[in-house]
Amino acid sequence: MRFIGNKEKLLDDIYQAVSDKNISKGVFCDFFAGTSNVGRYFKQKGFRVISSDLLYFSYILQKAYIMNNGEPKFTKLIKEIGHSKKRFFSSSFDSIRDHLDDLNGVEGFIYKNYTEEGTRDNTHVRKYFTAENGKHIDAVRQKIEEWKNNKIITTKEYFVLLAALIESVPFYSNISGVYGAFLKQYDPRALKKLKIKPMQFYGGEKDHKVYNGDSMKLIGKERFDILYIDPPYNNRQYAPNYHILETIAKYDSPEIKGVSGMRNYENQKSDFCNKNNALLALEKIASTAKYKHLILSYNSEGIMAKDDILGVLKKFGEVELKNINYRRFKSNSNGKSKDKKLIQEQLYLLTSK
Repeated sequence: MRFIGNKEKLLDDIYQAVSDKNISKGVFCDFFAGTSNVGRYFKQKGFRVISSDLLYFSYILQKAYIMNNGEPKFTKLIKEIGHSKKRFFSSSFDSIRDHLDDLNGVEGFIYKNYTEEGTRDNTHVRKYFTAENGKHIDAVRQKIEEWKNNKIITTKEYFVLLAALIESVPFYSNISGVYGAFLKQYDPRALKKLKIKPMQFYGGEKDHKVYNGDSMKLIGKERFDILYIDPPYNNRQYAPNYHILETIAKYDSPEIKGVSGMRNYENQKSDFCNKNNALLALEKIASTAKYKHLILSYNSEGIMAKDDILGVLKKFGEVELKNINYRRFKSNSNGKSKDKKLIQEQLYLLTSK
């Protein structure tokens, strides 16, 4: 899933930093979970995971991948819809994917507000999805809600199916990377018929916890062996960049405005997107959270300067800094090597006093 600051390519480096501290088990907290990739990785490594995020669509991913252990059986739903005849052998989840892919489209909130056909008579004509895919997103989202309301699926199964939809949508969105704007012409991927993607399920027996809300309020509620912090790096808030995923997740028909059809995100702003507040927020976490080790993942282009970060963290213990070089593509480079830029991911490792 495309997501700003996604740490998928840096997971091994983060784990190596943990291993260097001779930590192989315990409670791992993913303080700003995002796609939940970091939490999933450490869950597979045998840690008990606690994760949190302001965005509800992130919470859905956390419920499906972190809190949920293994693939749900969907017993009642399979009795209702039967197994798919499209495959020689299909799991219950694959049968449900096929069923959702075959639904007739519905002219719901996504179609009416984020497709060219649905908005043609509006002040702002939007091209986030083709008409077919907009209707299909509405159909799938409404069907999942119907199954939940009719108690044909469990709460666990509900979040798994929502996660499957949320992770599938970006592959068919007419955007350059985020939902702050749509492309004027349709990208080839946006013209493909939307299908629900497969999911990888993570087993285990540990009792993981996930939270939806201001992660700062999690301070003091839990104790962590490792507190991993991956905050925003710049003044661009995450909520407006992913507003459509948030609307699909909540499906609450919000009041929207502007060219992009933005929902209100006043209560989903991060202090780390404000240069004046970011260091204060970092110090609050470092001074009041209950942890043995704190790992801050940051970017060499971030609004908090390296020396300022070190100045804050050194108040609370011994700090080590690891720099990881990697190449970032500009969003409009089309993968051309001349437009690659070398940047650094900075891992600050604080061992508490």
